Amino acid sequence: MPDSAPCPPQALPDSFFDRDAAELAKALLGKVIRHRHGPYWLAARIIETEAYYLSDKGSHASLGYTEKRRALFLDGGHIYMYYARGGDSLNFSAHGPGNAVLIKSAFPFIDALSDANSLAQMQLNNPDASNQPRPPERLCAGQTLLCKALGLKVPHWDGKRFDAEQLFVEDCGIKVKQIIQTTRLGIPHGRDEHLPYRFVDADFARHCTRNPLRRGQVEGRDYFLLTQGN
Repeated sequence: MPDSAPCPPQALPDSFFDRDAAELAKALLGKVIRHRHGPYWLAARIIETEAYYLSDKGSHASLGYTEKRRALFLDGGHIYMYYARGGDSLNFSAHGPGNAVLIKSAFPFIDALSDANSLAQMQLNNPDASNQPRPPERLCAGQTLLCKALGLKVPHWDGKRFDAEQLFVEDCGIKVKQIIQTTRLGIPHGRDEHLPYRFVDADFARHCTRNPLRRGQVEGRDYFLLTQGN
């Protein structure tokens, strides 16, 4: 579909993504990913993101340009997907070559467009280890769980732009009051693991990949609270 195709009224334009990666990571909190899956629009509210830069040793882009990593080097609003721990992961390119945001976790979103049938489809897409429906709060609690629940696959979307008829990110008017800023997860030692480029919607901290407010974590040492609207 051409880039000029009309988008739903609140769908984020490509220009939204053309900003600094950390700023984009914060701005995406509270936004809603919608993916068309058969007759349903599956939807999830973004609650956790991680920013990555070309100069950051923890980023894929720091390993150099390859055709597989091409989307990371394109302008903001391109989709970069890769396999992590046997599952699919979703990223969006930001401003500047090699800069991007990983969508780390989300929370099922229900409204008139994405109703209870959509949630049921997400549960079918992502059952637990016993093949039973996951509770909604665990459906998207991790980058691969999120993609599985939404039915997003590397071969279908890697390197693509958003498609108003299939996949887009929407501004549904949700205001995020507080953001938790902390270090990213799973970064190997010596790969800039100390950088505070992970951002969590504080209201959903207990539902993200790893709760930054868990017992033993100290504000000002292990995390910072940012108060803002977006």
